[in-house]
Amino acid sequence: MKRLAAALAAGALALGLLPGMAAAQEKKITVMTWNIPYFEEGFQVWVDEFKKLHPDFTVERIDMKGTELPTFYQTQVVAGTPPDIVDVQGGLWLEYASQGGLTDLTPFLERDKDYTGRLYPEVLANWEYEGKNYGVPLYVSKTLLFLNRKMMQEAGITKDPESFDEIMTAAEKMAGGEKTGLMTLNFDWLYWPLFAMNGVEFVNEAGTEAAFNTPETVALVQRLAEATQKGVIDKISWTGRWVEPNGAFAAGTVGMLHAHAPAYLWFQSKADWVNPETVGAINLPGGWSTPNSHALIMSKGTKWPEQSWDFMKIATSGAGAKAMGTGTNNLTGDRAVNEELMAYFAKEIPAVVPALETQFQNLDKLTGNWPFAKDAALKEAFYPELQAAVLGEKDVKEALDSAERKVNRVLSSR
Repeated sequence: MKRLAAALAAGALALGLLPGMAAAQEKKITVMTWNIPYFEEGFQVWVDEFKKLHPDFTVERIDMKGTELPTFYQTQVVAGTPPDIVDVQGGLWLEYASQGGLTDLTPFLERDKDYTGRLYPEVLANWEYEGKNYGVPLYVSKTLLFLNRKMMQEAGITKDPESFDEIMTAAEKMAGGEKTGLMTLNFDWLYWPLFAMNGVEFVNEAGTEAAFNTPETVALVQRLAEATQKGVIDKISWTGRWVEPNGAFAAGTVGMLHAHAPAYLWFQSKADWVNPETVGAINLPGGWSTPNSHALIMSKGTKWPEQSWDFMKIATSGAGAKAMGTGTNNLTGDRAVNEELMAYFAKEIPAVVPALETQFQNLDKLTGNWPFAKDAALKEAFYPELQAAVLGEKDVKEALDSAERKVNRVLSSR
């Protein structure tokens, strides 16, 4: 965090401009996207619309892998050349916002009410920090439960699970040999709905100290650990990231997968057996889910805030949002556009419709999206202890006690 603060401060100093300097500079905005190099045609739609408003500007695009984007961005901040607009996922933006590295978009959103009115307020709220909004939704996804109906039928399961206990019971029935009953993605708090549906709170209401270390949580983690040791829950749930768990589900040996909607087209591309009859998509019991949406944010060091905002609006609403949806097979934050996109998917990719239909249901049950500036540090404090517990490497109570101490240390630090 201190290194990030120093980087942002150095970048701000490097970007200090004397009156009149901006006019002499090249009129260009730079947009950094997150691992969508194939999105060329859609990006050009954005550029063409932008140039109708600002014909004297050029647009540079940089596409980065998610693993490389944070380091590259900080390097550019230090050099005084941060991208004007950045596509981010998860809670990465919180660290930047807390250190003064991002532009507060609240005044723009309050001014341009026609644009703001197109967006889902519950989704837009995902990028609020200390009463200010720092991002607008580029594309929207949240977790759901994929069901391997072939394995369910073979196990004699005739109804979809409606509670955590029913999930675990179904998982036990489907497990055996090389088959496991349940798998979850684990990055960016994506596993947290399993805790939320059991009434576990991560922190207290004030957000000042851990609240998860209770007897009920100990019992829950013990149950997850025992199920993992028996092969009811696939161990890849706790060790893989994206390719490994989705690949395991594509192999047809996992009964249920807790993941976000983009996983469907990924594992479908790897498995001929996947179709609407063989894979179901439902909300988790209780409607709980963790969002894993992408947003566009604006660097504080941009020389062109008004022009950057115009580009962000174009990319996330109307024709620009539709280009994003059809170009990446996702839904967007624009309510009207999503109606068009669902009609498009029903015609062109009907198999993905059940998964997408869950994405704007139960928006009052989002979890794992806490607005902590030290989101990354909190993950590092909590998850390794949970991982050790569920993999049987550490006593559950000992692991949760350690996680509580580490989380409280992070929450109390300045």
